[in-house]
Amino acid sequence: MGVAGSVVPGSRWHRARQIARMAAIGTGASAAAFVATGGVLLGQARQARRTIPMAEAPPPRCDGVYGAKCPGPPLTMVVLGDSSAASYGVHRRRETLGALLATGLSRRLHRPVRVHRLAVVGSLSAGLRPQVESALECDPDVAVILIGGNDVTNRTPPGLAVRYLVEAVRALRAAGCEVVVGTCPDLGAIQPIQPPLRWLARRWSRQLAAAQTVAVVEAGGWTVSLGDMLGPRFVAEPTRMFAWDRFHPSAEGYAVAAAALLPTVISALGAGAERRPVPGRGEGVRSLPEAAQEAARHAGTEVSGTQVRGRDRGPAGRWAHLRRRAFFGVGAVPQPGPATDSPTLEGSA
Repeated sequence: MGVAGSVVPGSRWHRARQIARMAAIGTGASAAAFVATGGVLLGQARQARRTIPMAEAPPPRCDGVYGAKCPGPPLTMVVLGDSSAASYGVHRRRETLGALLATGLSRRLHRPVRVHRLAVVGSLSAGLRPQVESALECDPDVAVILIGGNDVTNRTPPGLAVRYLVEAVRALRAAGCEVVVGTCPDLGAIQPIQPPLRWLARRWSRQLAAAQTVAVVEAGGWTVSLGDMLGPRFVAEPTRMFAWDRFHPSAEGYAVAAAALLPTVISALGAGAERRPVPGRGEGVRSLPEAAQEAARHAGTEVSGTQVRGRDRGPAGRWAHLRRRAFFGVGAVPQPGPATDSPTLEGSA
């Protein structure tokens, strides 16, 4: 999605300062240049703080069983990560990322889907461990993780952020759970953040997204680049694609993200019909580092591990399959409506 991970009360100015400091230091500028650049960035950070409102109520819960009238035992999906995974910015259960994915899965696979949303507003990659521990208690079939924006804004070293993510992926994979990661969103797509702060935020976001892709695929997971997915549409339709805070997606924005993630979740679960036999333009097999860099530049790109002539690795490292998912309209992700798509809440009669 082109949005950051979360907004927590009292942290807006602190986070904006951290982006400015991190970006300036990362460029390796001289002391004089740092002072001059820092003044510009801090001024823009103050403006962003005035423009982007503070967090309000928590996002709605989406836990429950979707498609309960479908035959067979339910698939279990856990949703982990930060406020993008928790769907901060919407007000109805059916608008959340978890509900949209579960409804889409249920309709496409003709099975009920049980959702446990364990994502926490404000979470960094370091916060995934307790979420994973809770997820493993649910015996999940698939986990969807959205994380990274807060690591960028809090100056978490990319290597450290990726290490926490890899630990989460490996723990889930060891339990037999498929893992799909929506990589770090492009903070440069947030309009209240002005250049040059926007440009620097974009650079760091893409670097983390590429590193996440390499690490997750190596650990046996799948990735989908979220990048600046909403950026162009935000410019054209800002009141539709972003929530009231101009920072998190609106209901329509989350539907776009769900439409990009859903085919990969289905593929990860083994539904081969989602795979196309002939690669489209810009698709195909790459070395994993090359695929990761390309995915970071193009939102909606799926990366997964593959083999070439029976081998996992080539001269440049792990082989990866790069696939660009078509952006369906928002309506392509079914909106809960009929009784079969309404969730049965956990703990209800």
